Amino acid sequence: MNILFEEKDVEILISTMNRDSLDFLVPMFPSFDYSKISILVINQVQNETKLSSTNPNIRVINSSEKGLSKSRNLALENATGKILLISDDDVVFQKGFIEKIIDAYQKYPNAAIIKFSALKPNSKPLNKNAVNSKSSLSIFDILNTSSFEITLNKYHVDFEKHKFDENFGLGGIFEMGEEAVFLSDLKKDGKQLVFEPQIIVAHNTLTSSDKKDVLERYFISGAMFTRVFRKKYIFWIFIKMFFDLKQKKIKMNNLKAIFSSAIKGHKMFQKI
Repeated sequence: MNILFEEKDVEILISTMNRDSLDFLVPMFPSFDYSKISILVINQVQNETKLSSTNPNIRVINSSEKGLSKSRNLALENATGKILLISDDDVVFQKGFIEKIIDAYQKYPNAAIIKFSALKPNSKPLNKNAVNSKSSLSIFDILNTSSFEITLNKYHVDFEKHKFDENFGLGGIFEMGEEAVFLSDLKKDGKQLVFEPQIIVAHNTLTSSDKKDVLERYFISGAMFTRVFRKKYIFWIFIKMFFDLKQKKIKMNNLKAIFSSAIKGHKMFQKI
């Protein structure tokens, strides 16, 4: 299917919480008039706070549900755009991001997902070594993807079949890994997952992973590897430990505790 996409076909799906004003959109779009693009805001509320919009291009759904993956799924279910951007409420969209996305989907018309690049708080790319386009994401690419790097072609993703696993992500039982689970499900289903090194957003705060201590990260990884790799989960725990040791993210004297935490995550996932 070769479709000529336009700016009006792009929709940004933003997950946020307890908002009563759209003012948070202003710093997200410093070089773009956001009122002219389609935006769907999922505002999860735990009180009487409600968000509304008078701009026809900006739709709002207030939800009493809790959990980032629940928010993502609600957004996908209600999306009207042809190209969808997964977004948090603390990213900054870079100049020309829409043109970069449209060009990439013209280049890869069969792509279900195109992963782009993002800047870290230090203004360096999240994946500094990823400088070339890839027509197929490897499992390592998938495991190193943040949600705000993900765009989707609605023509190639069935949101009845493919959803974010609500056990994973902030507010879930395992508070990371929802992106890897979602993308690995699509890859197993034969969908084309592409990487384009173009930078579309900056993320100026720490990621969820950065905020977790090492034992909690491995607890979640044990569950996520079980979800993605099934019986091969233990092999991937060792792979992660190997690379983390090599990059000095963990120490040899912590390996027993780290491995034990990953196994606890595996067992917890099995229970649910």
